[in-house]
Amino acid sequence: MEDAAAVTAFAPENTEMVRRILIIQTAFIGDAILVEPLIRAAGDYFPQAAIDVLVIPAAAGLFSHHPRLDQVISYDKRGKERGLAGFLDLLARLRKRRYDLALVPHRSLRSALLAWLSRIPIRVGFDTSAGSFLLTHRKMYLRPQHEILRNVSLLDVFGCEVRFSRPQLFLQPEERKKARELMPDAHKVIALAPGSVWATKRWPVESFVRLQEKILSDPQLGVVLIGGAEDSPLCRQIAGAGHERVVDLCGQLSLRESCAVLERCAALVTNDSAPTHLGLAAGTRVLTIFGATVPEFGFYPYGEKNRSIEPPRELDCRPCGIHGGRSCPIKTFECMRSITPEYVWRELMQVIAQD
Repeated sequence: MEDAAAVTAFAPENTEMVRRILIIQTAFIGDAILVEPLIRAAGDYFPQAAIDVLVIPAAAGLFSHHPRLDQVISYDKRGKERGLAGFLDLLARLRKRRYDLALVPHRSLRSALLAWLSRIPIRVGFDTSAGSFLLTHRKMYLRPQHEILRNVSLLDVFGCEVRFSRPQLFLQPEERKKARELMPDAHKVIALAPGSVWATKRWPVESFVRLQEKILSDPQLGVVLIGGAEDSPLCRQIAGAGHERVVDLCGQLSLRESCAVLERCAALVTNDSAPTHLGLAAGTRVLTIFGATVPEFGFYPYGEKNRSIEPPRELDCRPCGIHGGRSCPIKTFECMRSITPEYVWRELMQVIAQD
């Protein structure tokens, strides 16, 4: 049950009572990117408060140089801090910070448990959290709404206005300089991001190859391939033997440097994965391909100049999971195979023609 007295205590005229805020989002990299607008919104509403964010190690670098963050706390829950010992060590660190408010967009039991056991008096999260019973305030998780709006809505229990703001990564001059030096020599550059942790979220590599051929048929266009080291085999297949207007940067850049590259691109074609949200942060035009998952989950590229690309006809098997899977459950993979390179090419041309 929500504590009405606690909400009153934290009314706008009493926001100075909140001295330390913890935001917990230990899911994937994309989820961490989408929590950044919540950091700034919390900073605006509680201007005197020190704000910390708790994320996985792979996402920690995203928040370097963030003007509203006091600390970025890394939790390697699947690595060296895995298990009870790691959990208890983190808990001891959090208790020392003496937080007044926890914002918990991550819907796991562990995240809610961390906030509760850290003795944080006000704990705000979603009603669909596995640990919702440990929260003092629960917001309805609206499935069709974009994740950024859902995250920021955690503040509306205090009367904070909910509005969309694209993520900001506060890139540094040296990151932008490196990106500028690596770009292919072309009038407009299209970024391709073929990777995903989940196999059913990956548009087939042969489709990316055919799309790249269409892009390169225009002498004004170039291609840059981005992704993590684990995506390098895919990117090598797409890049092929080498082309003067193709640059394969897969596995060579940090997430922030990848964002700097995307800033210089006319558009990004990606799967439903973290590059979608990097592209949003970069302000480039994003075309996200959805197969196993659907835009209605709230992780689509927000904005009228961006596109969510889905199969040309409705499939009864979609969506087959919240995150995707290791293989197609019905062995057809029709959701991705039915999205043709010709269709994506036409959508891409419409998007970059909007300049």
